[in-house]
Amino acid sequence: MSAVHMPDGSARAPTMRPLAITMGDACGIGPEIVVQAVRCGAARQAFVLGDPAVMRRAAEATGGLLPVAVIERAADALTLPPGCLGVLPVVRLPDDLPLGRVDARAGAAAHDCIRAACELAAAGEVAGVVTAPIHKEALALAGVTFPGHTEMLQAYANGPGGAPVRMMLANDELKTVLVTIHMSLRQAIDAVSFDAVLETLRIVHRAAALWGQPSPRIGVAGLNPHAGEGGLFGDEELRIIGPAIEAAQREGIDARGPYAPDTVFMRARNTLDHPGEFDVVLAMYHDQGLIPVKYLGVERGVNVTLGLPFIRTSPDHGTAFDLAGTGRADPASMIAAIEMARRLSAA
Repeated sequence: MSAVHMPDGSARAPTMRPLAITMGDACGIGPEIVVQAVRCGAARQAFVLGDPAVMRRAAEATGGLLPVAVIERAADALTLPPGCLGVLPVVRLPDDLPLGRVDARAGAAAHDCIRAACELAAAGEVAGVVTAPIHKEALALAGVTFPGHTEMLQAYANGPGGAPVRMMLANDELKTVLVTIHMSLRQAIDAVSFDAVLETLRIVHRAAALWGQPSPRIGVAGLNPHAGEGGLFGDEELRIIGPAIEAAQREGIDARGPYAPDTVFMRARNTLDHPGEFDVVLAMYHDQGLIPVKYLGVERGVNVTLGLPFIRTSPDHGTAFDLAGTGRADPASMIAAIEMARRLSAA
């Protein structure tokens, strides 16, 4: 249980606050994996921002009825009996909304739920935010200009021109943080700058205290094969990444590298038989960092947004339209996201 920090910087006495879970895209598996998390007891002291009717439909799709209580404020979730799903109704969708298809109405509703969650977090009413999967095409059809969760959360939580954020994907064995995220590979290469790398190292260093590591060992992946091989395969490591690491070290940040991207993730992997050399790996672009974590098991991965003024986690998979309505979606990553949010919010 953590203290609530007031706008003037003072701290209010610790209070019990629920987790807010956004419904996600109503045409995908988000509502179903949330319902399953409630059924197994993982979503205790949490509630959903969404449409009560959508959540009831998800309960039916996953094997039966589940008590759904409409609540008026976040704190009401703390008074619900175990196994009861509290829903704060911030959106209303038509009853005939099709499952498994891109729909602008679902995109707009997903966006509204995220914005409402940010408002509750800013007001100190929730301990953290867990977001169910959204669909980028549905967002675009709804006129939402943000390409994904990370950019949306940054805008609503930190404001225009506010503090930068970074995406971390984590499981029990590996944590990776991305310098660049949702852009083409060609654009990402151009976006790997001295300032971007140094800023990411600073964000990781500050955020690591949330999971109990005030001085994390950060292994930095190179951009090019063999980390450039001394300039033979590209010079970004010499011109950009290496100098940024040196600047971070002068600030007391334990950053090391740049290392060959094809081995640094294996070196960081932490298991009983192989203690990792690093606590987190800094990756230069989206797939470079996410493929290693997802290879270890999508069901175990959790997306964490670093740099926000509140805790935010999410499953590391998408809307899985092909599974929507079948009741076969695996809730493991959602459960892991809820558990991590609770753990981080209590730090």
